[in-house]
Amino acid sequence: MGLFRKELAGLRPYIPGKPIEEVQKEYGISEVIKLASNENQLGPSPKAVEAIRRELENINIYPDPGCMELRNKLAEKHGLEMENIVVGNGGEQLLQIIAQTFINAGDEVITSDTTFTILGIWVEYLGGKNVTVPLNGYKQDFKGYIENINENTKLIYVCNPNNPLGNIMTKDEVNYLVENVPDNVVLIFDEAYYDFARVNPEYPETIDILKRRPNTIILRTFSKIAGIAGLRIGYALTSKDIAIEMSKVKGTFNVNRLAQAAALGALEDEEHISKTVELNYRSLLIMEKSFDELGLEYVKSNSNFIFVNIRKDSESVSKELLKRGIVVKTGTIWGWNSWLRVSTGTVEQTEKFISALKEVLKQ
Repeated sequence: MGLFRKELAGLRPYIPGKPIEEVQKEYGISEVIKLASNENQLGPSPKAVEAIRRELENINIYPDPGCMELRNKLAEKHGLEMENIVVGNGGEQLLQIIAQTFINAGDEVITSDTTFTILGIWVEYLGGKNVTVPLNGYKQDFKGYIENINENTKLIYVCNPNNPLGNIMTKDEVNYLVENVPDNVVLIFDEAYYDFARVNPEYPETIDILKRRPNTIILRTFSKIAGIAGLRIGYALTSKDIAIEMSKVKGTFNVNRLAQAAALGALEDEEHISKTVELNYRSLLIMEKSFDELGLEYVKSNSNFIFVNIRKDSESVSKELLKRGIVVKTGTIWGWNSWLRVSTGTVEQTEKFISALKEVLKQ
């Protein structure tokens, strides 16, 4: 009998962007620009920071296990009830909770072969099967999803905008999926980049779908738009029945006091949200224009990152960029070996990345 779970043998963990401190130590440089993890380069919401300061003197006390105040505020914001909301230790934990809530051995989840992989990892860990459908022209192939539905299908996962490509599935495309998926299959819409995507009039409003289709889960996060990724807090909007079951496995004190306080502060900080979205699209525009000048193919993004084909081995280019203090993410883990995923940054950061990329590509 083996010591470890047999499912661990085939699992490939998700590899995040290289930490700034590691790059500084490895390459002996002080200035590092990290454009690998889709973080908010404007910084955290000032109202979130102020809320943290006020809450610091209470960190000797356990946090509210039900996140009651935050759930009430979120319910008010989204036109739902508090019982429709589950708060988690970031979107990653919520995906883990979903898998733990639904997956028995042999159950299947359908998703893309190029998307955020955390749910698939947990599904396989629990003895389920991650059914991946190839993209169709850089977009998630909903027709392919529907064709793969069988009696074992429990979940369908849609990352929208899709990570790592950054593009959206439109209202019409999402409605087509909804209309052709059996009611007993749970639809998951991972909307970590919602606040960037909603500027596109073709982006769907999935809360309307939830209101007419109970077996729906919408995931959103404070990490990106509010700039508090280091605190780990996100939330799920779903039916009351699903929320009850998810809450059974979320853990008692899964969201700390400071994260809850920061999220409440961020909800009141519309100015920071607007500035973040504005900066994001300025950075995207700089990169798009530069890629056009260089003749590089890229995917049009409604996220805070862009996916670009540099026509060279992305691992080699990434290492050269690291030497110049620029951290990006390669497409290698998805099998896109000549592509980079580059997060948006300040204008100065973006221009430094473009300058470094031009230098590396000339080699």
